[in-house]
Amino acid sequence: MAVDYAKEGRIAIFTINRPEAMNALNAQVYQELNDAMIEFRDDPELWVGIITGAGDKAFSAGLDIKGFNSGPVGRATEPVSADQIWKPFIAAIHGYCLGGGLELALTCDLRIAAEDSQLGLPEVTIGSMPGGGSTQRLPRFIPRAKAAELLLTGQRIDAQEAYRIGLVNKVVPLDHLMPAAKDLAEIICQAGPLGVRATKEALIKGYNVPLEEGLALERELSRLIRSSEDYIEGTNAFREKRQPTFRAK
Repeated sequence: MAVDYAKEGRIAIFTINRPEAMNALNAQVYQELNDAMIEFRDDPELWVGIITGAGDKAFSAGLDIKGFNSGPVGRATEPVSADQIWKPFIAAIHGYCLGGGLELALTCDLRIAAEDSQLGLPEVTIGSMPGGGSTQRLPRFIPRAKAAELLLTGQRIDAQEAYRIGLVNKVVPLDHLMPAAKDLAEIICQAGPLGVRATKEALIKGYNVPLEEGLALERELSRLIRSSEDYIEGTNAFREKRQPTFRAK
């Protein structure tokens, strides 16, 4: 298997498992990751996803050029990405996070980086261009000038610089990476899952629409949430000064 898919309580863990190739992305990785994401999306018992890479050298060093040098990158039958699923995703980054690996991390909602991380988009240095969404996502996440610098030079930055410019949420020692990602996932799992998903949907869909349209979307999603069993449970628990028991219903 090129992607290991594991479940720990409410958390799904997606591990790119090609450490011998620094977790480079090939057609098999794309297909297996796609299949696992669909399973995660449709599983009512799973609320948060974590994406990481096997071994200690790389989250993912990017596209496996040897696997795709004769034509376009193969696509999964029903392609999905983390920012098309309303359940939240956390990228647990370590070592090399380059090219398509960084583009995968950019689809996640939150990013935690180990201290040894090197992040970059080197496609222009081999005569290509970033084609996995980074030309569109990166300028939305960090200042445009810094996005242009990364995209146009192909140079790498370390974890601390990624944190300084807002590309990652937190930097931790390598041996704390997965515990930190799981701790963050557990915090999210304590919140109402329907409310979390609606919040992510409003955040993503509302980013590039006029303010009034975004506010209308927020009002509609909020209205739907207030009719859920979880909303009733959450408000009752608040009044009764106890922890709520959410069921994603």
